[in-house]
Amino acid sequence: MNQPLQHFLRFNDLDPQTIEHIFARTRIIKDRFKRYERYMPLQDRTLVMIFEKASTRTRLSFEAGMHQLGGAAIYLNTRDTQLGRGEPVEDAAQVISRMCDLVMIRTFEQEIIERFAANSRVPVINGLTNEYHPCQILADIMTFIEHRGSIRGKTVAWIGDSNNVCNTWLQAAELLDFQVHVSTPPGYEVEPERAGLYGSGHFEQFTDPMEAARGAHLVTTDVWTSMGFEAENDARRKAFADWQVDAEMMSVAARDAVFMHCLPAHRGEEVAAEVIDGPQSVVWDEAENRLHVQKALMETLLLGKVNT
Repeated sequence: MNQPLQHFLRFNDLDPQTIEHIFARTRIIKDRFKRYERYMPLQDRTLVMIFEKASTRTRLSFEAGMHQLGGAAIYLNTRDTQLGRGEPVEDAAQVISRMCDLVMIRTFEQEIIERFAANSRVPVINGLTNEYHPCQILADIMTFIEHRGSIRGKTVAWIGDSNNVCNTWLQAAELLDFQVHVSTPPGYEVEPERAGLYGSGHFEQFTDPMEAARGAHLVTTDVWTSMGFEAENDARRKAFADWQVDAEMMSVAARDAVFMHCLPAHRGEEVAAEVIDGPQSVVWDEAENRLHVQKALMETLLLGKVNT
């Protein structure tokens, strides 16, 4: 019996029940991994990974994850394919999806991945676009659950640029019923339409980053200059100077607050070394969980809600 085609291009492409199933499966798959227990439900399945943006964690976690599930992973860089020479995305999707079981794409505009998915015969996963980073937020929430329990009703403080990771946190908050406090410098505020929000009941914007962090259960940030915006680097360093997550900011968060960062991090810019390397930081667990949560995601997209 074939699994109905389901893509994961935005966090809210999946319903809350499916997201919770993925978290439950992540616990089981991760536990098996830690016990060196072989679990290979995706034997003879092939993942094609298409990269237009550079990557460390995304490539490693998807490639290792697919191998650990018994399948094969094929790396394609757009510079080395006909996509880099002007082949229409629609044509590439038609061909590539006939030769594999799953596609992960890390690219620039969200429109590119949506055009690909519209012409694909297999599930397509967003490995990152300018607008969204849904796999990162799956890993982040999974990490919070491991350390502090359910995220429902909790408060996440986002400090810095309202980028793709921020947008995805906002989608997740609406879907899983928690709050996000966002503080950005003037001119870098959340754009609800770009963030893909249906309502505003789960987030609040703050001009003062200290107020955004006050009482938060999770404080998180990202680099001040995302890929594709390097020309703005000098201007952003000046604009974001007061938006560093430091010990003082963490001191006004909840007593047991954790700190997250999707990495790579620039110590001394968006986060102080004493925070990212301190006792409240869970960034290494967060990075590792990309592997485990993506394995659960691939299993679910290809096999449905497995319960073994």
